[in-house]
Amino acid sequence: MTLPETPGTDTRPAPRRRTVVAAGAGAVALSALGAPTAGAADGNAAHGTAVHGTAAHGRTPRAPRLGTGWQRYVQAPASRTVRPVLVLATTGDVRAPEGLLAPGGARTVLRRPRPAAAPRWPEGTVAEASSAHAGNNGNDGRPRTYDAGNAIDGDPGTFWNDDTLGEFPDTLTLTLPAARELSGITVVSNSDGVPTDFTVDVWRDGGWWTAATVADNDVSHRAVPFARPVSTTRVRITVTAVQDTPRGAFTRINEVWPEAVEPVEPPSVTVDFGKVVVGYPLVRFTSASDNSPGVRLAFSETRQFLTDRSDFTRSDQSGVPAQGTDQFAVPAGGADWTDRKGHQNGTQVYADGLHGFRYLKITLDALASDAPAAEPWGTVEIDSVGLDFTAYLGTPATYRGWFLCSDDDLNRYWYGASYTNELVTDTFRQDDVDPRNAWSASLEGQLVLHDGPKRDRDPYVGDLAVSARTLYLTHDEAAEAARNVLADLAAHQRADGWIPPASINAYTLPLFDYPLWWVTCSWDYVLYTGDRGYAERHYPNLLKVLDVWYPSVTDSAGLLSKGLNNTGGYGDYAFLGRTGRITYYNANYVQALNDAAALARWLGRRADADRWTERAGRVRDAINAQLWDASAGAYLDSGTGPVRHAQDGNAIAVTAGVADAGRAASALAHLDATTRRPYGNAFMDNDTLFDGASQRVYAFTSYPEIVARFETGRADSALDQIRRTYGWMDGHDPGITHWEGIGPDGSLYEDAYTSMAHGWSTGVLPALTHQLLGARPTSPGYATWEVRPHPGDVSWAQGQLPTPHGPLRVEWNRTSTAFAVTVHVPAGTRGAVALPGDSGRLTVRGGGRVLWNGRRASARSVSVTGGRVTVSDLGPGTHSFTATTGRG
Repeated sequence: MTLPETPGTDTRPAPRRRTVVAAGAGAVALSALGAPTAGAADGNAAHGTAVHGTAAHGRTPRAPRLGTGWQRYVQAPASRTVRPVLVLATTGDVRAPEGLLAPGGARTVLRRPRPAAAPRWPEGTVAEASSAHAGNNGNDGRPRTYDAGNAIDGDPGTFWNDDTLGEFPDTLTLTLPAARELSGITVVSNSDGVPTDFTVDVWRDGGWWTAATVADNDVSHRAVPFARPVSTTRVRITVTAVQDTPRGAFTRINEVWPEAVEPVEPPSVTVDFGKVVVGYPLVRFTSASDNSPGVRLAFSETRQFLTDRSDFTRSDQSGVPAQGTDQFAVPAGGADWTDRKGHQNGTQVYADGLHGFRYLKITLDALASDAPAAEPWGTVEIDSVGLDFTAYLGTPATYRGWFLCSDDDLNRYWYGASYTNELVTDTFRQDDVDPRNAWSASLEGQLVLHDGPKRDRDPYVGDLAVSARTLYLTHDEAAEAARNVLADLAAHQRADGWIPPASINAYTLPLFDYPLWWVTCSWDYVLYTGDRGYAERHYPNLLKVLDVWYPSVTDSAGLLSKGLNNTGGYGDYAFLGRTGRITYYNANYVQALNDAAALARWLGRRADADRWTERAGRVRDAINAQLWDASAGAYLDSGTGPVRHAQDGNAIAVTAGVADAGRAASALAHLDATTRRPYGNAFMDNDTLFDGASQRVYAFTSYPEIVARFETGRADSALDQIRRTYGWMDGHDPGITHWEGIGPDGSLYEDAYTSMAHGWSTGVLPALTHQLLGARPTSPGYATWEVRPHPGDVSWAQGQLPTPHGPLRVEWNRTSTAFAVTVHVPAGTRGAVALPGDSGRLTVRGGGRVLWNGRRASARSVSVTGGRVTVSDLGPGTHSFTATTGRG
């Protein structure tokens, strides 16, 4: 879940993946950047290295013994103390930078001389600007001004801020009391956006003369020498472009100096942790000079957005003027410092605390406003850098479910999804959650599923539609994280039945679709866990949201219509500006009604179940009558406005059973023809909703499309979409984890703001387990289950699903003429196996006899269901079946 930002662009081609075929755990898989994704650094090694499923000369090796081999794909660190694996870069005076990688070795030393005093303008110099932002209470509640005089007051903590957002030119004019010879100037700007293009003019012979032109500037301290010295009484800076930042595209200049002063490059070291990690950074300082030298830490999930500022800090949204980094003033005797939220000295030297990142830049520097508590010069000696990893630690021992198949890429994506989800499974803590009024006493200290480790650290129920399934299939003891979120949102249900999407904005963020996801997620929770207590306790919430709130936004055709009941301003998962009859909302409504009916039947509320089932049928018929576009062969995104067709509505129309077989085939073909990109399938087929919509990929809405392709017999196209979507993310920085969204040309769709590890993007994991492997529950707590493989081009697959009764294990392999499957069934459950292939051409054997000869069954438990030979009523124990082409 994210608030809208402008998508970024990264036109770099996908790198060629370098792989290592390994017979054991000693080899190291290399990331797209050539840095180890796992290594022997202290506490940071993965639990093994990927063994590739395709051997030399194109031969596919045998599947390993059931339960072996998958452990080497696990990505979590081996312990909660995580170390960086590589030094990427240094600047300035740095000695032994590699000492940061492990404690007890060489000490890393950063040195910086005390800077000379900044030059000043003569007394009586006056500054004027084309505009100036009105004074306010700043971002910290303390009054601030932004007028032109701040640029020459000698205080780099104040600045001129123009008042024309994104409009240029902006001018700053300095008038001296008497003529002065200038050989250049220095422009010191705010690190939160710097002037990128500007000219410097001087007044000479009754007119303005251009003394210097600067283009593509990206530094906050810019010396601007003139071609030759000029005697003048006036200097004018004309800014024509600035860096766009989360606080807007304004011109911000902190100081202008009357000389061209080249900056002394601050000493810095940039380290790489090998993959995205999350927690509290740790730095062991062994000593420092006695002037309280400052150290600033900047974090980023990608190298593209690694600068002197972090790619994201909660302080950027909470109002603390931290300049986008975490600061620490090092005492002379050193310190073992854990980066936690708060000020080190009164209101000075602020740190943000927990971070989600891959790259860390440590710089000897300090904010001018932090003097004398922290100074930007001196000497600092560091023994090591690390991280106290706070998220769920998914070691092989904690996995209750696993997956393995003949395609090494698919294995990587499955465990990349699991690791992504582990990063978002964390304790809800006041200091670490989204600062936009998201803290809630009712969640404090509880395990939850956040959106992402870096940003939006708040549990949104729409994300749980994917991330909770991922959790149920990997670490069943962490299912409480989903329950905690669902129960808390139910407890904050509004009087009219609407259920909030998250705790953000004190549970008031108005989203139209997320109450439907609460219904579906509640059924999912019960389906995977069999928790009857949860179902009974929150059944009244279910009644209220489906029988009170959604009827209040239903039109005369029986369709949900955003805009009714004052919902025109409500958003959805992507804050999309669409109103009226939307296919996505209504297909989701059908799914939620059917899920609610299933839960009601389980609880014995048959009248409710029948009512919801009947309503789901009416909504389904209305969608097909009102929102099907026969000319395109796909469902409209909206019944009004420009014609477009969305991935979300069309995909869920298939998975929710709205579309019959003909419409499903047509809709999926339309998406293939109009939304296919090298990095996945876009979520819109044109740009009528917003510019670039047809280039944006959300793994969140790609998941139901992938499921739809598997379930309609299009396994090869499902696998192709998986390989494009997840292959792109796996093969681009930061590697392994799954992104919140992908923009044009495969870019980070919201630049640095993009979350590069997002739980809602992990749908590849349940898709590979439930659809490719084919195993899934069909009634609460896996009392009944089904194995219906969709193998596509995969030669073999095996896996384990955690159930309340014990593990359900499945293994299958196929050749050109045969398909063999074995199911290991836990006590207390019964299920069915549906074998792939044309039933009229198959001979099915099991238990030493022919069960199906291509025409008829030899047992009552064998039938043809949905075109597949299905063996039903399988109880505890081991069951093996082989289907061969031809009649026996």
